[in-house]
Amino acid sequence: MASNAEKVSEEVQKSSIEDDEDIVNPWDVVSSSAKGVDYSKLISRDMHQILDLVEKKTGFYLYTGRGPSSESMHLGHLIPFIFTKWLQDTFDVPLVIQMTDDEKFLWKDLTIEETNKLAHENAKDIIACGFDKDKTFIFSDVEYISESTEFYKMMCKIQKLVTFNQVKGIFGFTDSDSIGKISFPAIQATPSFSSAFPQIFTGKKDVPCLIPCAIDQDPYFRMTRDVAPRLGLLKPALLHSTFFPALQGAHGKMSASDPNSSIFLTDSDEQIKTKINKYAFSGGRPTEEEHRKHGGDCDTDVSYQYLTFFMEDDDKLADIKSRYSSGEMLTGELKQELITVLQNLVGEHRKTRADVTDNLVNEYMKSRKLKFDY
Repeated sequence: MASNAEKVSEEVQKSSIEDDEDIVNPWDVVSSSAKGVDYSKLISRDMHQILDLVEKKTGFYLYTGRGPSSESMHLGHLIPFIFTKWLQDTFDVPLVIQMTDDEKFLWKDLTIEETNKLAHENAKDIIACGFDKDKTFIFSDVEYISESTEFYKMMCKIQKLVTFNQVKGIFGFTDSDSIGKISFPAIQATPSFSSAFPQIFTGKKDVPCLIPCAIDQDPYFRMTRDVAPRLGLLKPALLHSTFFPALQGAHGKMSASDPNSSIFLTDSDEQIKTKINKYAFSGGRPTEEEHRKHGGDCDTDVSYQYLTFFMEDDDKLADIKSRYSSGEMLTGELKQELITVLQNLVGEHRKTRADVTDNLVNEYMKSRKLKFDY
């Protein structure tokens, strides 16, 4: 994306990826299509440059985050972290994870003490994904900004270069929004630059950054990429993950505020079974006779879509798709396949999370040098 030193480009000023079907921004994800958001429009930014670095054996780092608005994360929250762990394991690189407890305080009816506590609770779910402690720094904005001069300096530099008119254009802010909301995008942009973490990168300003995230976060990083050249810094690369659809269908994403739209990592086996059987949108036909004759629609069936995320046996997944599409497999049978997979996944996560103590969380969240030389 070409940058413009004088003003935010026309692309950056768009507040969301919108057309006749899709609305995707940091607060709304809506599609009128039962198949969900059209991801062909945006998958990555500058990922080829990261792959070039890998070929040259040049280091980079990963940056992702979590907005802690509830005590329990759901499966939709888990997807980016599973993906990020794979990236860290594959490329053997440092990872910084931003817990935006300040953001949730500004946007939600929560005290700052509550959001900070939620950040530590959500960190337990993240740690349970298996991130290497020697390669991972998890930080709360409320805590880290108060102790990191370099982070705060970078934040101020970004704030100086982005005007109120620009953030209104990007994020849709109005005159009635608090100044906290208006200034927050700079806080989320700051970890994109290695100078914000001198304890990890020994003050280096030129370590490239790859940000795996959901596409609703793209407006933040379009702004960041526009500002980077004016700071004399590298643009972060982005790799977007697809949304995990709500149980009711791909029109929207899972929401922590709607328990019936989500499978939470704290749900019991019985709760998982009930939610899938009762709420998971079916791509099957109205009657068994019609289904046997015409088959089901895997593109709209939520149970099948969930299996594409979590069933590791590709041959079995292909067989399920073939049998369901032909009408050989019924909706109830498909849902049972999903129930088994999710009960195992969530059950294993619960066990692992139970071993994550407050002391272990503090170790991950301690500002320190990681197992890399820069």
